Amino acid sequence: MELTINGKKEIINKEKLTVSELLKLKDVQMPEMVSVELNGEIIDRKDYDKIELQNSDTIEFLYFMGGGNNGI
Repeated sequence: MELTINGKKEIINKEKLTVSELLKLKDVQMPEMVSVELNGEIIDRKDYDKIELQNSDTIEFLYFMGGGNNGI
């Protein structure tokens, strides 16, 4: 299947693939800290095991970083 992952087209040699499986396949570190956008919509983490990706889907891995303004 062909997917667009973080803006890059990729061929994944699997017929069926869930969001959770994709996170493992892409070796995403700390997946519990990553939000996933599928075709423009943020999906709920509890659904990662249920949602099967389809050919031509667009996936973005969103990493939220903590930080501050250092007193500025």
